[in-house]
Amino acid sequence: MSDQADADWALDVGPAATGKVALVTGAARGIGMGISAWLIAEGWHVVLADLDRARGAKVAKALGENAWFVAMDVADEEQVATGVAQVLGQFGRLDALVCNAAVSEPHSLDLESLNLARWNKTLAINLTGPMLLAKHCVPYLRAHRGAIVNLTSTRAHQSEACTEAYAASKGGLLALTHSLAISLGPDVRVNAVSPGWIDTRDLSEQRAEPLTASDHAQHPAGRVGNVQDVAAMVAWLLSSRAGFVTGQEFVVDGGMTKKMIYQ
Repeated sequence: MSDQADADWALDVGPAATGKVALVTGAARGIGMGISAWLIAEGWHVVLADLDRARGAKVAKALGENAWFVAMDVADEEQVATGVAQVLGQFGRLDALVCNAAVSEPHSLDLESLNLARWNKTLAINLTGPMLLAKHCVPYLRAHRGAIVNLTSTRAHQSEACTEAYAASKGGLLALTHSLAISLGPDVRVNAVSPGWIDTRDLSEQRAEPLTASDHAQHPAGRVGNVQDVAAMVAWLLSSRAGFVTGQEFVVDGGMTKKMIYQ
């Protein structure tokens, strides 16, 4: 990774730590990295979990002393249990879980050619992973009346062709969210954030290949989203300001799911 890319996410990490600890999965890049940076800026200790050990460790170093990296495959229960144990060993507590890790490419082959292994992998990471994380984190979240935020997608509600595995996984995660909210309340709040089109590329990539004016103009909000748009919502849902909010979905898509489009 280039020095310029390093500078893109070596952010001002803000005030001293609050003592609260968040575990963010899929945190080595994109939305997960943005959420981690935002929470650190608000004073959280953040554990960044990701399969990409090299980049994850580098991002954690760039985000400062309140960031800590742990390698984790969220679809592997043994790795999830081990990772959560490492978090507790390091910090002695857990206040928030953000399930962001996902197979992020929604398109697959047409249904007749859809490989069962690909279907199973998508659901294992995008849906089973959050369930496993909730299972192993919940005793510690309960102790501090913590919160869970699941990153779902507007594709839980609408689709393009050949997105069956991704759409099904995100729809399932939305249902898992409200199920967990009922099962774990009142001790643990559980909500979902469903992003639309979010430009998750490093800033250096965005500058090298900027989005077009028409990309932005098609959104009722006037622009494509950025990771900070999602991070701000997640941070609010984890805070005491959202103490009366659970079992809900918050769509962050610039209004696109409300736009009636005819060709």
